Amino acid sequence: MSKFHLNTQELVQGEFTPKKLNVAFVFQVNCPGCFIYGFPIMNDLYQAFNEKVGFIGVATAFEDFEFNNEANLKILLHDGTLVGETKKYYAAKYGTSQYSEIPDFPVAFDSMTTSEQFIGSNKIELICEAIPNFTNFSEIEKEILITKVKSYYSQIPLLAETFTLNQLQGTPSFIIFDNNHNILAVYFGHQSVDLLKTKLEDILAIFASDNN
Repeated sequence: MSKFHLNTQELVQGEFTPKKLNVAFVFQVNCPGCFIYGFPIMNDLYQAFNEKVGFIGVATAFEDFEFNNEANLKILLHDGTLVGETKKYYAAKYGTSQYSEIPDFPVAFDSMTTSEQFIGSNKIELICEAIPNFTNFSEIEKEILITKVKSYYSQIPLLAETFTLNQLQGTPSFIIFDNNHNILAVYFGHQSVDLLKTKLEDILAIFASDNN
């Protein structure tokens, strides 16, 4: 079972203590889809499950760093101020540059690092270890793969650790994980809130039956 690597800077809002079941919502502030689809779902899930499930939002950045940064996350959480393409969308669609559904759940900014620091740590190995059957590779095959992965990430000047280590497809992403950070489900893009609610209810039911 893959581990969820939650590598963030200080929490910008709230406090997060992992529960037996948790949901991480990974988004970018310069991502209209995160606001159109992602935040309403996360807010809905938080209202329905926050007594039993831990929730954390992780603002990340894999592009448009002039907009996707901690400073813009802070103004979003302070008064709903939007930036970049998200601001353009809401201005054109609704005539506003403010987001009205500011989240109540804890939010942090992803841990950012340079490619040199990333490659020089054990993080490349963590990525490779998550590859199916990696443990069955020969030592030579492992070394070849690690070298290729290092070469790839050496070309990216700035990396967001939570986004990169978990090999997420993009934003918005929802990761469901347990208190040992085992990943139980991952959802990317436009999702049905009922789908995620059913998944959480099913896992909570399994946990409850295990305790009986």
